[in-house]
Parts: sequence; C-alpha cells; structure tokens
Amino acid sequence: MVLEADLVKALNLKTIIAAENGRLNIEVSNVNRPGLQLAGYWDFFGYERPQLLGMVEMTYLSMLDKATRHERLTRFFSYDVPCIIIARSIPCFDEMLVLGAARKIPIYSAAPETTQVEVELISFLRDYLAPRETMHGVLVNVYGSGLLITGESGVGKSETAIELVKRGHQLVADDVVDIRRVSDDRLVGESPELVRHFMEIRGVGIIDIATMYGVGAVIRSKTIDLEVKLENWRQGKEYDRLGLADQYNEILGVKVPYILIPIHPGRNLAIVLEVAARNFRLKQMGYNAAQELAHRHMERAMRAQQEESEE
Repeated sequence: MVLEADLVKALNLKTIIAAENGRLNIEVSNVNRPGLQLAGYWDFFGYERPQLLGMVEMTYLSMLDKATRHERLTRFFSYDVPCIIIARSIPCFDEMLVLGAARKIPIYSAAPETTQVEVELISFLRDYLAPRETMHGVLVNVYGSGLLITGESGVGKSETAIELVKRGHQLVADDVVDIRRVSDDRLVGESPELVRHFMEIRGVGIIDIATMYGVGAVIRSKTIDLEVKLENWRQGKEYDRLGLADQYNEILGVKVPYILIPIHPGRNLAIVLEVAARNFRLKQMGYNAAQELAHRHMERAMRAQQEESEE
C-alpha cells in the first residue's frame, strides 16, 4: 500500500483524479505500459501494477475511431488497476475521465518523458515497498564499508562509533537502525528521522554529531556490508583467531558477513574495526590473508616432506 501524497511528491505528479482514501493499492515495484492491451491483446495483463501511458499509447488511442477507443478503454478500466500515470503532460481523453471517476481509479499527469517517469517510479516503489526491519545497534561508514555494530546494551557500541567519527569516518545511525532490503542481496540502513545524527553517550548525555563534528561526519544511509558483534571477553570461551571460515548472519533473508570481536579494557576497538573494514574490502577483491598464510604453511610442509623423501 502506497500513500498517494508520497507518490505525488516523489514524482512531482499532477492529480487529475485523486485516490478515494488517499491510498493506492500498489504491492509490486514493477510498472506496466499497456500498449498491447489497448491494441486488443489482454492475455498476461499486469493490471496489478501502476499503468504508465506515454506518447505511443496516447497517440495510438487518438488514431482509433471513437467507438473502438471507447470499447478498448472500457475493457481497460474494467480491471482493478491501482493508478494511471500519463507522461509528457499529454491531455487525458474525456472517456478516461468518465471511466476513471466511475471506477474510482486515480489518474495522474507527469511532465517528464515516459522513460524518465518509468525509471523514477520503479526506483521510488522499490525503496517504498522494500521489506523493513528495525535493529538495535550502530551503523557507521568505515572506508566505504557499512559496519553494523551490534551487541548487548552497555558494551560500548556508541563509544566505538564516536571514536571512529573522530578518526574521520561517518555515522549513519546510533542505537536504532532502520534496515530495508532493496534487492535480493543488498541491505540499506538508516536512522529514524526523529533521532537522526543524535547519539547517547552514558555519563555525558545526548550529543549532535553533525553539529559537533560537522556535516561531513554523518551520512543519511549506507549499505550494510559487515556485521560486527561486540562481546565482553568470556574466560574459557574459544574465539576465532585465524578467520579461515567466513561466518554470516541472516537479516531480512540476506546473508551478511559477520564477525565476533571480544572486548576487554585497554583494547582500541576503533582501530580493530578499521582493520576489520580494510580486511573485508581485501576479501571482496579476492585476497584472504588467513588463506594466504595457510597456503604458505602448506607449501613449506610439502617442501620439507619432499626434502625428507629425497634424503
């Protein structure tokens, strides 16, 4: 479901027939251009999508005789289409106004070319209808990678984030991260608008990162590339020291690379997270330091075994 006001504002549309309750029954992010339907082919009609009419469709309708145009439009409006958008500010046919009002189907006019309207509409719907989830954590942009810092309350997530900001990185969200899945394998996180750029530091209170460190210290949204969980060091627990096996955590159905970092007094977490971000980027480029080290040990062992067999 899409609010009419949001769609009209995002695409700068002119309302010809408004939605009855201010809501549009749009549940998919695809768009349909009904050229084939207006030509008389009604199989596989994506009527559940917003219908976009451009120069081709409107010119074709204008070339039809009045009876044929009325028959095609009547059939077209018999479907429960969520809305109709006419590009290039092309005037709407009188039959469309009558049928749209009778069927309570919203009609809008857009000034740009049809292709531009289609691209902007799909982009808007993908973002608007994306699956969403809210997580407790901190999101920062470190060397171009979005690090989602998670962990129990009081473990030091905000303090680590502010140290990263001091070192030139950017804060996206503190304490609450709104996450949306924009594609099958891509997550984007941002801060709720009410608390955007604000951070709580225990013992100090609420601070405004943008005001304190400048607008360059904050960013509105960022892809989530790596989840870093902070955990107080537990005596006797085995922690991964090599990183040979990649670990993942699933968020909104997307597998996100995951690392667990134990913390104890005296450990500089900001530097550790910078190293984690750089190492993550190297892995993306095809270089894995742990695997390289294991490969060197394997080669040395094989050489030693070969030398022994030669003796």
